[in-house]
Amino acid sequence: MLPEAPARPRVLVVDDDRLNREILRDVLADRAEVECAASAEAALEALARRPVDLVISDLTMPGLSGTALLERVRREHPDTDFVLLTAHASVESAVAALRMGAADYLTKPVQAEELVLVVERIFSRRRLLAENVRLREALQAVESCRTLLRCLDPGEVYAVALDLLLHAVGRDRGLALFRRTSLPSSDGVAFRGFDEAEARGLRRLLVVEKQVDFDLLGASRVVAEGPVHEALGALGLAAGAALVVPLRGRETEAGAIWLFEDERPLAGADLERAALVTAHAEVALHNAERYHRAKERAFIDDVTEVYNARFLLQATDREVQRAERYAKELCVVFLDLDRFKSVNDQHGHLVGSQVLRRLSQVLRECIRQVDTLARYGGDEFTILLADTALDDGLHISERIRRTVAETAFESGGGPPIRLTISIGVAAYPLHGRDRTALLDAADKAMYRAKSRGRNCVCSASEL
Repeated sequence: MLPEAPARPRVLVVDDDRLNREILRDVLADRAEVECAASAEAALEALARRPVDLVISDLTMPGLSGTALLERVRREHPDTDFVLLTAHASVESAVAALRMGAADYLTKPVQAEELVLVVERIFSRRRLLAENVRLREALQAVESCRTLLRCLDPGEVYAVALDLLLHAVGRDRGLALFRRTSLPSSDGVAFRGFDEAEARGLRRLLVVEKQVDFDLLGASRVVAEGPVHEALGALGLAAGAALVVPLRGRETEAGAIWLFEDERPLAGADLERAALVTAHAEVALHNAERYHRAKERAFIDDVTEVYNARFLLQATDREVQRAERYAKELCVVFLDLDRFKSVNDQHGHLVGSQVLRRLSQVLRECIRQVDTLARYGGDEFTILLADTALDDGLHISERIRRTVAETAFESGGGPPIRLTISIGVAAYPLHGRDRTALLDAADKAMYRAKSRGRNCVCSASEL
């Protein structure tokens, strides 16, 4: 997003003499946006309508004097600079004006060169102060980003980044949506400034019913429409403009943060601070990706290169919680090769390992990306079928059984090896509402399939 062009300084000239007002306006017209007022009272009305950077006022006027106007401006508009004009200046009057808060004073008749010099000095000082404020706020934003360095979970990165971005732009309402492309069922959302009912409705619309395509968001920008605005409108919530900040890792993480405007529009300084936080958040997201990649290596089975039992236990807990949260079904499938010991005895363990690796590839081809395949141990495998009812789970299991039976496995030079499997299927919540109950039900169903002659599928409902 391109930075905003700096706004022209605004000057209010106050003098009861029309000629003096016009002279000052003409001198400053190339350097500032100039407004004129014929009295202190008119000047106060103009300031109430729109603030200015500098007031240049005559000292002696009908009604409120220049010093009275100076007092009011310093009290009601403390960020506004003030220059007094007087035809009878003395050291005492100059000192008095400066003590009251005037930035400078000039004597009448005002010389154009002197006026320009004083005004430029004031504008330069204001620009320097504004730059100091900007740098100080940027430094504060950078210091606050240290919190992100401690985040090793991608979901935590998005939640902390949302808090930091809201603080950086001085707003209190926003949300973060994120998704791990390697784990499609792990969509997440974080809300700030929404009540519980609003958050629940937005979660349903943005996560359950219609997911946001992060690839279509482009770069950070202020928007007034899009999927999040549509969801807010569907719930009857006012949205207004919002700064959308796509936040992606270098590998699998993808998401975005929306920061909603209040009565104050987002300015260039807000966007600059937001960009600082975003840069740190993307570094933290990359670190979290690297951490999780290293962590997941501990969850991969060396022989089959699918997940191991340790990962399966965590994944089952996660899928059960997800099924409960969104009122979805879940199937747990237990598979065991029939008489696999004879393969190792006849062909050796090296061929046995190759058969298990090939079997894992066959099983992968039979399930979706959202499903989880893990080697439970030995020649036993487990599959978590997300959002799948029992009947569908039995149908998929039968397809897997048939596919394995029709697959020829290499034997290392001899005739191909033919294998069959016995499968047990359990469903959430029908056969259990937690990990232990579901895995136990599926395991028992698998052993029932063994007792029925092997090479068949058995439901936990038959136990």
